[in-house]
Amino acid sequence: MASFYGDCPYRRFADTGNADRHREYIMRILLTGANGQVGRCIKQQKSEHWEMIAADSNTLDITSAAAVNNMVQNFEPDVIINAAGYTNLEAAECHKEQVFAVNAEGPRILAETAARAGIRFIHISSDYVFDGQKRMPYTENDYANPLSTYAKSKLAGELLALSANPDSIIVRSSWVFSEFDNHCNNFVKRVLLQAASGEVKTLSDKIGCPTYAGDLARIMVDLAQCRQAPRGIYHYCGDKAVNRLEFAQAVVRALPDGGHVAVREVPAAENAERTPRPPYSVLSCEKIRALGYEASDWQSALKRIVPELARQI
Repeated sequence: MASFYGDCPYRRFADTGNADRHREYIMRILLTGANGQVGRCIKQQKSEHWEMIAADSNTLDITSAAAVNNMVQNFEPDVIINAAGYTNLEAAECHKEQVFAVNAEGPRILAETAARAGIRFIHISSDYVFDGQKRMPYTENDYANPLSTYAKSKLAGELLALSANPDSIIVRSSWVFSEFDNHCNNFVKRVLLQAASGEVKTLSDKIGCPTYAGDLARIMVDLAQCRQAPRGIYHYCGDKAVNRLEFAQAVVRALPDGGHVAVREVPAAENAERTPRPPYSVLSCEKIRALGYEASDWQSALKRIVPELARQI
């Protein structure tokens, strides 16, 4: 896809220091959720073609229309990338009001503010908007039937954002992991913590596509720069569907001494998870592939990041 580099409508300029005083356009990105897995990976995407303000929940309350409006007026971004979210599925069941404020009302406020300012809005959503009964890859047009409070809030966020700003870009992803610790939501980190004791135990009853957060971050930033960016909902995830047991086995294989760690299946009857999750949440990425984007190579990403993560444990 064409980027803003060649035909850029942005109003700001930067002096490159060349003898001919050539001046280039500079894009401004407002990133929310800067301390999450995807947010931290987005911050690593550095370029001379943009400047970024990276906001977390301490610096910007996305549930406050006044706070968001003030940030946009002061920083004058050209695009808002929303990587913020309440992602703890179990805790979400006990904090429904907070979950919907962050995952639904926040995206609505950001999308509405972007529409009013005439700037682009890009939002991350989840495979969990589906109930997992289809048993073949979900397309963007498939019926959404979320099972949990978290999932319902994510779907509500999509609908509210698109209603407030029909030009919004929403990217659904799945089983996101990274080299960054994200409390209890990084499956790879949880597997490595178990592997340190010599044995990994996990369920095999869920099937999905792992996605490396760094790959998703690159997609988000590229969409921010595209001269003629698409609108609507897109799916982006890894290139191979696996169950959670197979995912754990892939993590262990990426360890230098992975052959010494046993990976055992936990019977479904011993499942300690109280919150319902879709048993099958594989996403079809054909729509975004048509734009020229390749699926996340999550297996190669594991080989790169697992050894370093293991050293931190």
